[in-house]
Amino acid sequence: MVAHPASFSLAEIKSGPPRSQITHLACEEGWSYIAEWIGVPLSHILDAVGTLPQARFVIYRSIQPDWWESIDMTDALHPQTLVTFGMNGGELPVGFGGPLRLRVPRQLGYKSVKYITRLTVVDSLKPFGKGLGSASPESGYAWYAGI
Repeated sequence: MVAHPASFSLAEIKSGPPRSQITHLACEEGWSYIAEWIGVPLSHILDAVGTLPQARFVIYRSIQPDWWESIDMTDALHPQTLVTFGMNGGELPVGFGGPLRLRVPRQLGYKSVKYITRLTVVDSLKPFGKGLGSASPESGYAWYAGI
């Protein structure tokens, strides 16, 4: 659901308009932390590929084979949703999802998938996985995990 499908190198993503924010990451299992996240708004990448008006969701996949998530366009275009490559003034450590992590601070931690490798813009989630919108509800968690 984009006009100009594209691949971006890490350097190209880092050359986008940087944004820094200090936000709380809360896990549904009870742990949490506050960090400074550095990245580019997901909306910048979506604008670059020309997201079509009928697009309703963004699916994002991890290098971890079975881990994927999705968010609706409201969260995808929210100014706090970042494709992050930095944390606390340095590079994003591998243990925290480096080199790229999608940071969705308006939702619980499992929506902020580590090791992002691919984004797909779609109008329906039904053709993906079991049609529930992500690996999370396939494992018993809610698709929308707003906080």
